[in-house]
Amino acid sequence: MDTPATPLLDQIVEPADLRRLDDRGLVRLADEVRAETISAVSVTGGHLGAGLGVIELTVAIHAVFETPRDRLIFDVGHQCYPHKILTGRRDRIRTLRQGGGLSGFTKRSESDHDPFGAAHSSTSISAGLGFAAARDLGADVGDVICVIGDGALSAGMAYEAMNNAGALGKRLIVILNDNDMSISPPVGAMSRHLARLQAGEPFQDLKAAARGAVARLPSPIRKGAERARGVMKGLVSGNTLFESLGFSYVGPIDGHDMPTLLAVLRMVRRRADGPVLVHAVTSKGKGYAPAERAADKYHGVARFDVATGAQAKAPPGPPSFTKVFADSLIAEAEHDPRVVAVTAAMASGTGLEGFQKRFPDRFFDVGIAEQHGVTFAAGLAAAGMRPFAAIYSTFLQRAYDQVVHDVALQRLPVRFAIDRAGLVGEDGPTHAGSYDLAYLCNLPDFVVMAAADEAELVHMVATAHAIDDRPSAFRYPRGAGTGVPLPARGIPLEIGRGRLVREGASVALLSLGGRLEECLVAADELAHRGITATVADARFAKPLDRGLILALARDHEALITVEEGAAGGFGAHVLHLLAAAGVLDRGLRIRTLTLPDRFIDHDKPRAMYDAAGLNAPQIVLSTLDCLGLMERRLYPVPAMPAA
Repeated sequence: MDTPATPLLDQIVEPADLRRLDDRGLVRLADEVRAETISAVSVTGGHLGAGLGVIELTVAIHAVFETPRDRLIFDVGHQCYPHKILTGRRDRIRTLRQGGGLSGFTKRSESDHDPFGAAHSSTSISAGLGFAAARDLGADVGDVICVIGDGALSAGMAYEAMNNAGALGKRLIVILNDNDMSISPPVGAMSRHLARLQAGEPFQDLKAAARGAVARLPSPIRKGAERARGVMKGLVSGNTLFESLGFSYVGPIDGHDMPTLLAVLRMVRRRADGPVLVHAVTSKGKGYAPAERAADKYHGVARFDVATGAQAKAPPGPPSFTKVFADSLIAEAEHDPRVVAVTAAMASGTGLEGFQKRFPDRFFDVGIAEQHGVTFAAGLAAAGMRPFAAIYSTFLQRAYDQVVHDVALQRLPVRFAIDRAGLVGEDGPTHAGSYDLAYLCNLPDFVVMAAADEAELVHMVATAHAIDDRPSAFRYPRGAGTGVPLPARGIPLEIGRGRLVREGASVALLSLGGRLEECLVAADELAHRGITATVADARFAKPLDRGLILALARDHEALITVEEGAAGGFGAHVLHLLAAAGVLDRGLRIRTLTLPDRFIDHDKPRAMYDAAGLNAPQIVLSTLDCLGLMERRLYPVPAMPAA
């Protein structure tokens, strides 16, 4: 009876161990890494399909190159789970995206094998070129390998980097992971260009060999031969876009064929003398049938049963804020043919797939190109349309100049639907919506709203639709709503007018956005201590409800503002208002509760808000401290982080 072979993966502590395996062993190892990745993500949830698609690539790269001295950069970083398994983190792989566990993306502080954090797309070539330039200036850097998805090539930053890399001519290896599938199906001319390359015969760049043959010719003939070679290459094979940008091009090759991958990578490592692009065609979700059958190739999954692929379902509850936004936008579009929707490769994430089906001619997916998307929406607005740009808070950061220069400065009525406001849980600080209040409230004539519940969100969609003389934004958190009844269609709110939710006498809790429920819980707890609290929903971060805020300040001993954003946003503008009105001179006690001045690591959202000091218990403690009633023996104040 044959004894089962010892798993090769058990022998891998670091990538150097791969280099002791022969090619057949590497094929077997890839199968084991695939099984381990599936097993781990079934426990933790997370990004599955992207990692399954790059397993052979990951194994081959670590086997051929000498990581970590050779720098390997993944773009986007959610492809990196197999990489983490092979780089000394297998023992923690089932802590992915859990509190205190491994990040779901590459993270410099986690391992020397993560030379550059990449949770947003299209950054790898720029960063890789920086490493290559540092190497040529004497830094202890070997080869630089960037693995970039085809969806990431829809972003202008990738082309800017390739253009610069081609001009500098530095040795840089870019591996295009072409799976014809990002989060949403890829769009644009690059997608069609890659499809044409895939349809043709595999073409491996022989530039170096041809250059060597021509170099042996006599000088007068050599110049003519060089010109002829360039012309003939264009006529016979057609220059790829990558070659036009100065890259040597190798491919397309099968990204799951280990012998081919190893041969090509070894050849590139030996012969590359400038920027090289290796075009590897892969299949997202490769090797796991439920992922291969899924429309999104199991891009992001909850915990699931490995045998069946069935994902754990959340218990029935209120609809998500994202769905409420999407349904409300459809309702507005039913009544106004000028309403159009713009997304940056996030039709599913922003809930706009239903809008796309209902109004295909009024739906625009611009690819992973937030900068272009914002200015495109500005053009639509300038032409009289009513564009809604649905972009996650963290991704809108990438288009801030366009928000300022192309939208705000021209007072164009672009409507920004800002999803994932506040802290977002397992995706961690790279995806937190921490800064949009601060950077939007500073812009003249902007209307900035934040929804406390899903009914308020419905009204804010209607409000944004009705604003036709200036830009506006409304933000809302990730996840399920609070369960309040929803109106069939929103009613536009009075601009700059908040609402009183509960009246009290001692203190006022002024909430903006999704912390309103926590403020109400805090008010109940304060009532048990004999302190009655007024609770108000500001609704608008800009323009502020001057009358409401001044009344709260006048009629209460203390005012506490609460927001899911960094310092410099809503609370800061309230302080400016109170200072200008002379209220602070009269001794008003005030606290502005914001996200702390640090990045908060991934965890369950409630734990993250505990760490931020924005849940009901912390609001109570801050209120007691503001009133001078804090008895440390009874109500200890949580330690604040060092500045």
